[in-house]
Amino acid sequence: MNGVPGVPAEQHASGEPQSPVGIDELLERVRRGLDRVTPEQAYDIADSGGLLVDTRYAELRERDGLIPGALVVERNELEWRLDPQGSHRAPEAASHELRVVVFCNEGYASSLAAASLRQLGLWHATDIIGGFQAWKAAGLPVEQVE
Repeated sequence: MNGVPGVPAEQHASGEPQSPVGIDELLERVRRGLDRVTPEQAYDIADSGGLLVDTRYAELRERDGLIPGALVVERNELEWRLDPQGSHRAPEAASHELRVVVFCNEGYASSLAAASLRQLGLWHATDIIGGFQAWKAAGLPVEQVE
């Protein structure tokens, strides 16, 4: 294993992959290692103490709204803010046992983000199938940005 669940280590001694992989294949491999959740399951996880993490960029949050209680961490800061051992961690990221549910707009980038968090030892990290748009379509709570 190279640290990404479901992705084989196939590497040369230099650490470089033996053969390139396209994003669709990488996404498929990463998702095999995740226990992805529906919007309704994510709601229940948050209700029982889990952490929802919104990685969408500001324009999407302003356009579509926010999930109440979700921690907003743009993707380029995610690992620094969620690493329980990190000096730049968010106060909510207090334990590797925390159930983290990442979401992006439609559920693609969030799968890669959840796999990255698992590399940091956040073994319960996963993402929402369909992302924020699926949450909204399910009629779950959304608040508008002021």
